[in-house]
Amino acid sequence: MSSLPDQSSAQNRPNWNPDSWHGMHPLHQPVYAHADDLKAVLDDIRALPPLVVPGEIDRLTGELAEAAAGTRFILHGGDCVERFDDCRETAISNRIRILLQMSIILTHAARKPVVRIGRMAGQFFKPRSRDTESIDGVTVQTYKGDAVHGFDTAEREPDPHRLLRGYFHASATLNYIRAMIAGGFADLHHPDYWNLRDMEEASRFEEYQEIVERVRDAIHFMESFGGVNRGSIRGVDFYTSHEALHLAYEQALTRNETEAWYNLGAHLLWIGDRTRHVDGAHVEYVRGLSNPIGIKLGPGTEPDDLRELCRVVNPSRIPGRLVCITRMGERYAAERVSKLIEALRSDDMPVVWCCDPMHGNTVTTSAGRKTRSFDAIVAELRDTFATHSEAGSILAGVHFEMTADPVTECVGGSVGLNESDLSRDYRSWCDPRLNYAQSLEIAFLIADQLRSR
Repeated sequence: MSSLPDQSSAQNRPNWNPDSWHGMHPLHQPVYAHADDLKAVLDDIRALPPLVVPGEIDRLTGELAEAAAGTRFILHGGDCVERFDDCRETAISNRIRILLQMSIILTHAARKPVVRIGRMAGQFFKPRSRDTESIDGVTVQTYKGDAVHGFDTAEREPDPHRLLRGYFHASATLNYIRAMIAGGFADLHHPDYWNLRDMEEASRFEEYQEIVERVRDAIHFMESFGGVNRGSIRGVDFYTSHEALHLAYEQALTRNETEAWYNLGAHLLWIGDRTRHVDGAHVEYVRGLSNPIGIKLGPGTEPDDLRELCRVVNPSRIPGRLVCITRMGERYAAERVSKLIEALRSDDMPVVWCCDPMHGNTVTTSAGRKTRSFDAIVAELRDTFATHSEAGSILAGVHFEMTADPVTECVGGSVGLNESDLSRDYRSWCDPRLNYAQSLEIAFLIADQLRSR
Protein backbone atom coordinates (compact mmCIF):
# COMPACT_ATOMS: atom_id res chain seq x y z
CA MET A 1 0.00 0.00 0.00
CA SER A 2 1.32 3.42 -0.88
CA SER A 3 2.12 5.95 1.83
CA LEU A 4 -0.64 8.33 2.76
CA PRO A 5 -0.81 11.55 0.73
CA ASP A 6 0.12 14.89 2.23
CA GLN A 7 -2.54 16.07 4.71
CA SER A 8 -1.35 19.62 5.12
CA SER A 9 -4.86 20.94 4.48
CA ALA A 10 -5.96 19.35 7.74
CA GLN A 11 -2.76 19.68 9.75
CA ASN A 12 -2.33 23.39 9.08
CA ARG A 13 -5.73 24.23 10.53
CA PRO A 14 -5.71 26.09 13.86
CA ASN A 15 -6.88 24.33 17.00
CA TRP A 16 -10.61 23.73 17.04
CA ASN A 17 -13.16 24.92 19.56
CA PRO A 18 -16.96 25.16 19.28
CA ASP A 19 -16.86 28.83 18.27
CA SER A 20 -13.91 28.73 15.89
CA TRP A 21 -16.33 29.13 13.00
CA HIS A 22 -17.10 32.70 14.10
CA GLY A 23 -15.81 35.35 11.71
CA MET A 24 -15.82 32.98 8.71
CA HIS A 25 -18.95 34.52 7.10
CA PRO A 26 -21.23 31.49 7.44
CA LEU A 27 -23.79 31.02 4.68
CA HIS A 28 -27.56 30.68 5.10
CA GLN A 29 -27.69 32.15 8.60
CA PRO A 30 -30.74 34.18 9.71
CA VAL A 31 -30.16 37.80 10.72
CA TYR A 32 -31.79 38.74 14.00
CA ALA A 33 -32.85 42.27 14.85
CA HIS A 34 -31.76 42.03 18.50
CA ALA A 35 -28.47 40.28 19.26
CA ASP A 36 -29.11 40.34 23.01
CA ASP A 37 -32.30 38.31 22.60
CA LEU A 38 -30.43 35.70 20.57
CA LYS A 39 -27.67 35.46 23.18
CA ALA A 40 -30.20 34.99 26.00
CA VAL A 41 -31.98 32.19 24.14
CA LEU A 42 -28.71 30.41 23.32
CA ASP A 43 -27.67 30.64 26.97
CA ASP A 44 -30.97 28.99 27.94
CA ILE A 45 -30.36 26.15 25.46
CA ARG A 46 -26.83 25.60 26.78
CA ALA A 47 -28.25 25.13 30.28
CA LEU A 48 -30.84 22.53 29.20
CA PRO A 49 -30.20 18.76 29.22
CA PRO A 50 -28.76 17.17 26.06
CA LEU A 51 -31.18 15.43 23.69
CA VAL A 52 -28.93 12.42 23.03
CA VAL A 53 -25.90 10.96 24.82
CA PRO A 54 -22.35 10.18 23.64
CA GLY A 55 -22.78 6.43 24.03
CA GLU A 56 -25.60 6.40 21.47
CA ILE A 57 -23.52 8.48 19.07
CA ASP A 58 -20.50 6.20 19.41
CA ARG A 59 -22.70 3.15 18.82
CA LEU A 60 -24.01 4.70 15.60
CA THR A 61 -20.46 5.42 14.43
CA GLY A 62 -19.63 1.76 14.91
CA GLU A 63 -22.73 0.64 13.02
CA LEU A 64 -21.96 3.01 10.16
CA ALA A 65 -18.46 1.52 9.92
CA GLU A 66 -20.05 -1.93 9.69
CA ALA A 67 -22.36 -0.68 6.93
CA ALA A 68 -19.34 0.60 5.02
CA ALA A 69 -17.86 -2.89 5.32
CA GLY A 70 -21.05 -4.43 3.94
CA THR A 71 -22.42 -6.06 7.09
CA ARG A 72 -25.26 -3.56 7.64
CA PHE A 73 -27.39 -1.30 5.45
CA ILE A 74 -28.48 2.27 6.22
CA LEU A 75 -32.02 3.57 5.80
CA HIS A 76 -32.04 7.34 6.36
CA GLY A 77 -35.29 9.18 5.75
CA GLY A 78 -37.99 11.59 6.82
CA ASP A 79 -39.53 14.94 6.03
CA CYS A 80 -37.71 17.60 4.03
CA VAL A 81 -38.34 20.02 6.88
CA GLU A 82 -40.17 19.42 10.16
CA ARG A 83 -42.93 21.73 11.29
CA PHE A 84 -43.72 22.35 14.93
CA ASP A 85 -47.23 21.10 14.11
CA ASP A 86 -45.67 17.72 13.21
CA CYS A 87 -44.93 17.13 16.89
CA ARG A 88 -48.08 15.07 17.30
CA GLU A 89 -48.65 11.44 18.26
CA THR A 90 -49.99 10.28 14.90
CA ALA A 91 -47.45 12.15 12.78
CA ILE A 92 -44.49 10.82 14.78
CA SER A 93 -45.71 7.22 14.98
CA ASN A 94 -46.51 7.15 11.25
CA ARG A 95 -42.96 8.23 10.38
CA ILE A 96 -41.60 5.43 12.54
CA ARG A 97 -44.05 2.96 10.99
CA ILE A 98 -42.92 3.57 7.41
CA LEU A 99 -39.24 3.33 8.36
CA LEU A 100 -39.91 0.05 10.19
CA GLN A 101 -41.85 -1.36 7.25
CA MET A 102 -39.12 -0.39 4.79
CA SER A 103 -36.40 -1.77 7.05
CA ILE A 104 -38.03 -5.19 7.39
CA ILE A 105 -38.18 -5.45 3.58
CA LEU A 106 -34.49 -4.52 3.33
CA THR A 107 -33.44 -6.81 6.19
CA HIS A 108 -35.28 -9.73 4.65
CA ALA A 109 -33.63 -9.15 1.28
CA ALA A 110 -30.09 -8.37 2.41
CA ARG A 111 -30.01 -10.79 5.38
CA LYS A 112 -28.26 -8.11 7.40
CA PRO A 113 -29.30 -5.55 10.04
CA VAL A 114 -30.61 -2.17 8.93
CA VAL A 115 -29.43 1.07 10.58
CA ARG A 116 -32.49 3.31 10.93
CA ILE A 117 -31.88 7.06 10.96
CA GLY A 118 -34.74 9.54 10.95
CA ARG A 119 -34.64 13.07 9.55
CA MET A 120 -36.55 14.19 12.60
CA ALA A 121 -36.40 15.67 16.12
CA GLY A 122 -34.45 18.69 14.90
CA GLN A 123 -34.86 19.14 11.13
CA PHE A 124 -36.39 22.59 11.66
CA PHE A 125 -34.02 24.50 9.36
CA LYS A 126 -33.69 24.62 5.59
CA PRO A 127 -31.27 26.45 3.26
CA ARG A 128 -32.94 28.20 0.35
CA SER A 129 -31.66 29.31 -3.03
CA ARG A 130 -33.14 32.81 -2.66
CA ASP A 131 -33.38 35.07 0.36
CA THR A 132 -36.77 36.48 -0.61
CA GLU A 133 -39.88 35.43 -2.47
CA SER A 134 -43.01 37.15 -3.71
CA ILE A 135 -46.36 35.99 -2.31
CA ASP A 136 -49.53 37.72 -3.51
CA GLY A 137 -47.43 40.63 -4.71
CA VAL A 138 -45.64 41.04 -1.37
CA THR A 139 -41.89 40.41 -1.06
CA VAL A 140 -41.03 38.48 2.11
CA GLN A 141 -38.11 36.45 3.41
CA THR A 142 -38.09 32.92 1.99
CA TYR A 143 -39.32 30.34 4.48
CA LYS A 144 -36.26 28.80 6.18
CA GLY A 145 -37.90 26.61 8.80
CA ASP A 146 -40.10 26.86 11.88
CA ALA A 147 -37.16 27.37 14.24
CA VAL A 148 -36.29 30.55 12.32
CA HIS A 149 -39.70 32.11 11.65
CA GLY A 150 -43.30 31.27 10.86
CA PHE A 151 -44.64 30.16 7.49
CA ASP A 152 -47.31 32.86 7.32
CA THR A 153 -46.06 35.91 5.45
CA ALA A 154 -46.72 38.11 8.49
CA GLU A 155 -44.31 35.98 10.57
CA ARG A 156 -41.23 35.90 8.33
CA GLU A 157 -39.03 38.02 10.62
CA PRO A 158 -36.46 35.72 12.31
CA ASP A 159 -37.34 35.24 15.97
CA PRO A 160 -34.64 33.80 18.29
CA HIS A 161 -37.26 32.50 20.74
CA ARG A 162 -38.29 29.98 18.09
CA LEU A 163 -34.92 28.25 18.63
CA LEU A 164 -36.01 27.39 22.16
CA ARG A 165 -39.31 26.11 20.78
CA GLY A 166 -37.31 23.98 18.36
CA TYR A 167 -35.36 22.42 21.22
CA PHE A 168 -38.52 21.52 23.15
CA HIS A 169 -40.29 20.11 20.08
CA ALA A 170 -37.22 17.98 19.33
CA SER A 171 -37.15 16.81 22.93
CA ALA A 172 -40.84 15.87 22.91
CA THR A 173 -40.43 13.99 19.61
CA LEU A 174 -37.46 12.03 20.93
CA ASN A 175 -39.20 11.22 24.20
CA TYR A 176 -42.19 9.80 22.37
CA ILE A 177 -40.02 7.74 19.99
CA ARG A 178 -38.11 6.24 22.91
CA ALA A 179 -41.32 5.53 24.83
CA MET A 180 -42.86 3.77 21.80
CA ILE A 181 -39.83 1.55 21.29
CA ALA A 182 -39.48 0.77 25.01
CA GLY A 183 -43.20 -0.06 25.10
CA GLY A 184 -42.93 -2.69 22.36
CA PHE A 185 -43.99 -0.66 19.31
CA ALA A 186 -41.14 -2.12 17.26
CA ASP A 187 -41.67 -5.70 18.50
CA LEU A 188 -41.48 -8.07 15.53
CA HIS A 189 -44.03 -10.29 17.23
CA HIS A 190 -46.61 -7.58 16.51
CA PRO A 191 -45.84 -5.93 13.14
CA ASP A 192 -49.55 -5.10 12.95
CA TYR A 193 -48.66 -2.17 15.22
CA TRP A 194 -46.94 -0.68 12.17
CA ASN A 195 -50.02 -0.77 9.97
CA LEU A 196 -51.02 2.48 8.29
CA ARG A 197 -54.26 3.70 6.85
CA ASP A 198 -54.52 3.16 3.08
CA MET A 199 -51.67 0.63 3.13
CA GLU A 200 -53.45 -1.48 0.52
CA GLU A 201 -52.83 1.25 -2.10
CA ALA A 202 -49.17 0.19 -2.28
CA SER A 203 -48.63 -2.01 -5.34
CA ARG A 204 -46.56 -4.62 -3.48
CA PHE A 205 -48.39 -4.55 -0.17
CA GLU A 206 -49.36 -8.24 -0.40
CA GLU A 207 -45.68 -9.07 -0.90
CA TYR A 208 -44.87 -7.04 2.21
CA GLN A 209 -47.46 -9.01 4.19
CA GLU A 210 -45.92 -12.29 3.01
CA ILE A 211 -42.47 -11.14 4.18
CA VAL A 212 -43.87 -10.20 7.59
CA GLU A 213 -45.52 -13.60 7.96
CA ARG A 214 -42.33 -15.44 6.96
CA VAL A 215 -40.30 -13.40 9.45
CA ARG A 216 -42.85 -13.96 12.22
CA ASP A 217 -42.95 -17.72 11.52
CA ALA A 218 -39.16 -17.87 11.62
CA ILE A 219 -39.09 -16.05 14.95
CA HIS A 220 -41.64 -18.39 16.50
CA PHE A 221 -39.78 -21.44 15.17
CA MET A 222 -36.43 -20.28 16.55
CA GLU A 223 -37.95 -19.21 19.87
CA SER A 224 -39.25 -22.72 20.36
CA PHE A 225 -35.60 -23.83 20.36
CA GLY A 226 -34.42 -20.93 22.52
CA GLY A 227 -32.31 -19.59 19.64
CA VAL A 228 -33.43 -15.96 19.41
CA ASN A 229 -32.20 -12.91 21.32
CA ARG A 230 -35.54 -11.70 22.60
CA GLY A 231 -34.21 -8.20 23.22
CA SER A 232 -33.29 -7.72 19.56
CA ILE A 233 -36.75 -8.90 18.47
CA ARG A 234 -38.70 -6.71 20.87
CA GLY A 235 -36.92 -3.43 20.13
CA VAL A 236 -34.70 -1.59 17.67
CA ASP A 237 -32.09 1.11 17.74
CA PHE A 238 -33.37 4.32 16.20
CA TYR A 239 -31.17 7.32 15.53
CA THR A 240 -31.98 10.93 14.68
CA SER A 241 -30.33 13.42 12.35
CA HIS A 242 -30.68 16.90 10.98
CA GLU A 243 -28.76 19.33 8.82
CA ALA A 244 -26.22 21.33 10.82
CA LEU A 245 -27.28 24.63 9.30
CA HIS A 246 -27.96 27.15 12.08
CA LEU A 247 -24.47 27.27 13.58
CA ALA A 248 -25.27 29.32 16.69
CA TYR A 249 -27.98 26.81 17.63
CA GLU A 250 -25.69 23.86 16.96
CA GLN A 251 -22.92 25.41 19.05
CA ALA A 252 -25.35 25.76 21.97
CA LEU A 253 -25.94 22.00 21.81
CA THR A 254 -22.21 21.18 21.75
CA ARG A 255 -20.73 19.70 24.93
CA ASN A 256 -17.35 18.38 26.05
CA GLU A 257 -17.92 14.78 27.16
CA THR A 258 -15.29 12.15 27.95
CA GLU A 259 -12.53 14.45 26.64
CA ALA A 260 -14.27 14.80 23.27
CA TRP A 261 -16.70 17.28 21.78
CA TYR A 262 -20.17 16.10 20.76
CA ASN A 263 -23.21 17.84 19.36
CA LEU A 264 -25.84 16.34 21.66
CA GLY A 265 -28.80 17.59 19.64
CA ALA A 266 -28.73 14.60 17.26
CA HIS A 267 -26.82 11.39 16.62
CA LEU A 268 -25.79 12.28 13.06
CA LEU A 269 -25.40 15.72 11.50
CA TRP A 270 -24.94 16.53 7.86
CA ILE A 271 -23.84 19.55 5.88
CA GLY A 272 -25.37 20.29 2.53
CA ASP A 273 -23.95 20.70 -0.95
CA ARG A 274 -24.35 24.48 -0.48
CA THR A 275 -22.35 24.67 2.76
CA ARG A 276 -19.59 22.08 2.30
CA HIS A 277 -16.89 24.56 1.26
CA VAL A 278 -13.63 23.36 2.75
CA ASP A 279 -12.77 26.85 4.06
CA GLY A 280 -16.33 27.60 5.14
CA ALA A 281 -17.83 28.02 8.58
CA HIS A 282 -19.94 24.84 8.46
CA VAL A 283 -16.97 22.61 7.71
CA GLU A 284 -15.00 24.39 10.42
CA TYR A 285 -17.75 23.66 12.93
CA VAL A 286 -18.29 19.95 12.16
CA ARG A 287 -14.59 19.04 11.89
CA GLY A 288 -14.19 19.14 15.67
CA LEU A 289 -17.18 16.96 16.55
CA SER A 290 -17.13 13.29 17.49
CA ASN A 291 -20.54 12.71 15.86
CA PRO A 292 -20.64 10.96 12.50
CA ILE A 293 -20.88 13.67 9.84
CA GLY A 294 -22.69 13.42 6.53
CA ILE A 295 -21.66 15.52 3.53
CA LYS A 296 -24.04 16.01 0.60
CA LEU A 297 -22.19 15.86 -2.73
CA GLY A 298 -23.81 17.35 -5.84
CA PRO A 299 -22.75 17.02 -9.49
CA GLY A 300 -20.35 19.97 -9.13
CA THR A 301 -18.17 18.14 -6.60
CA GLU A 302 -14.59 17.88 -7.85
CA PRO A 303 -12.57 14.79 -6.79
CA ASP A 304 -9.63 16.88 -5.51
CA ASP A 305 -11.97 19.10 -3.49
CA LEU A 306 -13.64 16.07 -1.93
CA ARG A 307 -10.29 14.56 -1.06
CA GLU A 308 -9.25 17.73 0.76
CA LEU A 309 -12.64 18.08 2.44
CA CYS A 310 -12.49 14.54 3.82
CA ARG A 311 -8.97 15.11 5.16
CA VAL A 312 -10.22 18.16 7.04
CA VAL A 313 -13.37 16.57 8.45
CA ASN A 314 -11.82 13.16 9.23
CA PRO A 315 -8.06 13.73 9.68
CA SER A 316 -7.71 10.67 11.93
CA ARG A 317 -9.44 8.50 9.29
CA ILE A 318 -11.89 6.98 11.77
CA PRO A 319 -14.17 4.36 10.15
CA GLY A 320 -17.84 5.33 10.35
CA ARG A 321 -17.04 8.96 11.07
CA LEU A 322 -17.64 10.33 7.55
CA VAL A 323 -20.74 9.66 5.43
CA CYS A 324 -20.51 10.77 1.79
CA ILE A 325 -24.06 11.23 0.45
CA THR A 326 -24.09 11.55 -3.34
CA ARG A 327 -27.01 13.49 -4.84
CA MET A 328 -26.06 13.75 -8.49
CA GLY A 329 -29.33 13.43 -10.34
CA GLU A 330 -30.17 10.74 -12.87
CA ARG A 331 -28.08 12.36 -15.60
CA TYR A 332 -24.76 12.47 -13.76
CA ALA A 333 -24.85 9.64 -11.21
CA ALA A 334 -22.88 6.94 -13.04
CA GLU A 335 -20.08 9.14 -14.36
CA ARG A 336 -19.44 11.39 -11.38
CA VAL A 337 -19.86 8.94 -8.52
CA SER A 338 -17.17 6.69 -10.00
CA LYS A 339 -14.65 9.56 -10.02
CA LEU A 340 -15.35 10.37 -6.37
CA ILE A 341 -14.97 6.71 -5.37
CA GLU A 342 -11.56 6.56 -7.04
CA ALA A 343 -10.43 9.84 -5.50
CA LEU A 344 -11.04 8.64 -1.95
CA ARG A 345 -9.77 5.13 -2.60
CA SER A 346 -6.45 6.51 -3.81
CA ASP A 347 -6.28 8.51 -0.57
CA ASP A 348 -7.04 5.49 1.67
CA MET A 349 -9.89 7.48 3.18
CA PRO A 350 -12.56 5.36 4.92
CA VAL A 351 -16.02 6.67 4.08
CA VAL A 352 -19.60 5.43 4.30
CA TRP A 353 -21.17 5.83 0.85
CA CYS A 354 -24.87 6.68 0.67
CA CYS A 355 -27.16 7.77 -2.16
CA ASP A 356 -29.72 10.57 -1.95
CA PRO A 357 -31.64 10.20 -5.24
CA MET A 358 -34.11 12.94 -4.36
CA HIS A 359 -32.41 16.33 -4.48
CA GLY A 360 -30.64 15.99 -7.82
CA ASN A 361 -33.92 15.13 -9.53
CA THR A 362 -35.99 18.14 -8.47
CA VAL A 363 -37.77 19.94 -11.31
CA THR A 364 -40.33 22.74 -11.50
CA THR A 365 -43.53 22.26 -13.48
CA SER A 366 -44.93 24.83 -15.89
CA ALA A 367 -47.33 25.82 -13.09
CA GLY A 368 -44.35 26.66 -10.85
CA ARG A 369 -44.67 23.68 -8.49
CA LYS A 370 -41.60 21.64 -7.48
CA THR A 371 -41.76 17.89 -8.05
CA ARG A 372 -39.57 14.85 -8.59
CA SER A 373 -39.93 11.98 -11.01
CA PHE A 374 -40.18 8.53 -9.43
CA ASP A 375 -38.54 7.05 -12.53
CA ALA A 376 -35.59 9.45 -12.22
CA ILE A 377 -35.21 8.57 -8.53
CA VAL A 378 -35.14 4.86 -9.35
CA ALA A 379 -32.71 5.41 -12.23
CA GLU A 380 -30.24 7.26 -10.01
CA LEU A 381 -30.46 4.54 -7.38
CA ARG A 382 -29.82 1.78 -9.91
CA ASP A 383 -26.94 3.65 -11.55
CA THR A 384 -25.34 4.35 -8.19
CA PHE A 385 -25.64 0.72 -7.07
CA ALA A 386 -24.13 -0.40 -10.39
CA THR A 387 -21.31 2.16 -10.22
CA HIS A 388 -20.25 1.00 -6.76
CA SER A 389 -20.43 -2.62 -7.83
CA GLU A 390 -18.27 -2.01 -10.90
CA ALA A 391 -15.75 -0.07 -8.81
CA GLY A 392 -15.55 -2.79 -6.17
CA SER A 393 -17.04 -0.36 -3.65
CA ILE A 394 -20.04 -0.69 -1.33
CA LEU A 395 -23.11 1.51 -1.40
CA ALA A 396 -23.87 1.34 2.31
CA GLY A 397 -27.21 3.12 2.41
CA VAL A 398 -29.88 5.43 1.04
CA HIS A 399 -31.27 8.83 2.07
CA PHE A 400 -34.85 9.87 1.24
CA GLU A 401 -37.28 12.69 1.78
CA MET A 402 -40.52 10.79 2.35
CA THR A 403 -43.72 10.67 4.35
CA ALA A 404 -46.22 8.03 5.44
CA ASP A 405 -49.06 10.23 4.20
CA PRO A 406 -50.83 9.74 0.83
CA VAL A 407 -49.51 13.04 -0.55
CA THR A 408 -49.23 13.89 -4.25
CA GLU A 409 -45.82 15.55 -4.54
CA CYS A 410 -43.65 13.23 -6.69
CA VAL A 411 -44.91 12.09 -10.10
CA GLY A 412 -44.82 8.49 -11.25
CA GLY A 413 -44.63 5.18 -9.45
CA SER A 414 -47.24 2.43 -9.44
CA VAL A 415 -49.85 4.93 -8.23
CA GLY A 416 -49.49 6.68 -11.58
CA LEU A 417 -49.35 10.29 -10.41
CA ASN A 418 -48.84 12.94 -13.09
CA GLU A 419 -48.46 16.72 -13.02
CA SER A 420 -52.19 17.30 -13.01
CA ASP A 421 -52.46 15.22 -9.81
CA LEU A 422 -49.97 17.30 -7.81
CA SER A 423 -52.52 19.87 -6.66
CA ARG A 424 -54.74 17.13 -5.24
CA ASP A 425 -52.83 16.70 -1.97
CA TYR A 426 -49.56 18.66 -2.10
CA ARG A 427 -48.63 19.38 1.53
CA SER A 428 -44.88 19.94 1.64
CA TRP A 429 -43.69 23.32 2.92
CA CYS A 430 -40.46 23.02 0.97
CA ASP A 431 -39.40 20.02 -1.16
CA PRO A 432 -41.52 17.20 -2.65
CA ARG A 433 -41.52 13.86 -0.81
CA LEU A 434 -42.27 10.26 -1.71
CA ASN A 435 -45.66 9.23 -0.38
CA TYR A 436 -46.35 5.98 1.47
CA ALA A 437 -47.03 3.83 -1.61
CA GLN A 438 -43.97 5.19 -3.44
CA SER A 439 -41.76 4.69 -0.36
CA LEU A 440 -42.78 1.04 -0.01
CA GLU A 441 -42.23 0.52 -3.74
CA ILE A 442 -38.77 2.03 -3.45
CA ALA A 443 -37.96 -0.33 -0.57
CA PHE A 444 -38.72 -3.34 -2.76
CA LEU A 445 -36.61 -1.96 -5.60
CA ILE A 446 -33.67 -1.48 -3.21
CA ALA A 447 -34.26 -4.99 -1.88
CA ASP A 448 -33.92 -6.34 -5.43
CA GLN A 449 -30.55 -4.56 -5.71
CA LEU A 450 -29.36 -5.93 -2.37
CA ARG A 451 -30.29 -9.51 -3.34
CA SER A 452 -28.30 -9.26 -6.55
CA ARG A 453 -25.04 -8.03 -5.09
